[in-house]
Amino acid sequence: MNNKDKIKSCLLELERLQPELYEKDFLLTWENSLDNLKAIMATAEILQMLHWEKKPFKIFDYGLAVSIFRDNSTRTRFSFASAVNALGLAMAELDEVKSQIAHGETVRETANMISFLTEVIGIRDDMYPGEGHSYMLEVAQAVNDGFQNGVLAQRPMIVNLQSDLDHPTQCLADLLKLKSYFGDLNQLRGKKIAMSWAYSPSYGKPLSVPQGIINLMSRFGMDVVLAYPEGYDLLPETIDIAKSFAEQSGGSFRITHSMIDAFTDADIVYPKSWAPLNVMQERTRLLREKNQQALQELEKQCLAENARHQDWECTEEMMKLTRNGNALYEHCLPADISGVSCPKGEVEKSVFERYRIHTYQEAGYKPFIIAAMIFLSKVKNPIFNLKSYIKYNGTSEL
Repeated sequence: MNNKDKIKSCLLELERLQPELYEKDFLLTWENSLDNLKAIMATAEILQMLHWEKKPFKIFDYGLAVSIFRDNSTRTRFSFASAVNALGLAMAELDEVKSQIAHGETVRETANMISFLTEVIGIRDDMYPGEGHSYMLEVAQAVNDGFQNGVLAQRPMIVNLQSDLDHPTQCLADLLKLKSYFGDLNQLRGKKIAMSWAYSPSYGKPLSVPQGIINLMSRFGMDVVLAYPEGYDLLPETIDIAKSFAEQSGGSFRITHSMIDAFTDADIVYPKSWAPLNVMQERTRLLREKNQQALQELEKQCLAENARHQDWECTEEMMKLTRNGNALYEHCLPADISGVSCPKGEVEKSVFERYRIHTYQEAGYKPFIIAAMIFLSKVKNPIFNLKSYIKYNGTSEL
């Protein structure tokens, strides 16, 4: 199918859907309808095809996008910057150390001060259970207050660029890769995906990717298997949601403490390290107390516990267990690659190299997922606008 036919197909899909994203934030996939999620993916596909043909899709003549990163980032930081630039916004990143936040400025005040000409605020706050999502809600309420009381001429949209609960831009990019790879969302029904913990020589990695994956893939009729060594639990409420979605979609969800069990006959594998929930909660408490000695001891204990599970690695032997020995490998990147980024890690070098381009393509959907989220939140009649961009760019037969 050529790009013109793909665009037609995506537009027809959008016309069948009834998304409710206009003037809405995007914080959690599981708080959004299937129509919302499908509309974001269809719009992202159109925007990506326009980009590949060097055709613009600006919706803003001026304005600002602000990012707040409370954790390190490469892919998401540059994906957000790319998305807002393509839509016509200038980019500014809030440095909390160099701002007046360091002098006690409140969240409510900061949110309003950065928003006078701001159309969208992207936030990453993923390291501390119970805090990241709450912070995003606090920022959202602050800009609501500013807009409703005439301080702000427009209400900025809030985009979750990874919280303690979910990583929606990443997980939707992962899903869009699956849609492209298998041909259609309907083709995902009955496919087995293994969301598996994998060994890492570091500790303290967020839980939001595995939580996001199990709660998104379970909505599309997939057989979702969550695998981890005992003790590496996720938030209980995210497990309950995944079970409910699997039942509604006709798929399945289960937990195993065997990587071999998870990989056996899997169509997709997603080996990714994360920290145990109780460790992240304890780490948060010690950071609040500024107890450096206890933090160092906790890190030693966690690294020692991780080292007990070095056999949880995505190796060539593990891949042979998958369906026809040819499951698709997914990862949010950067992966801990054995013999490359670390002596022993999440994935064997030869496995990663075989799927490297697939993971780059997977990451390449993220700027367009973010752009689509903003587009659908800011444009009242998205189909009309998309058609006008396509016609303006010389595809009038659409």
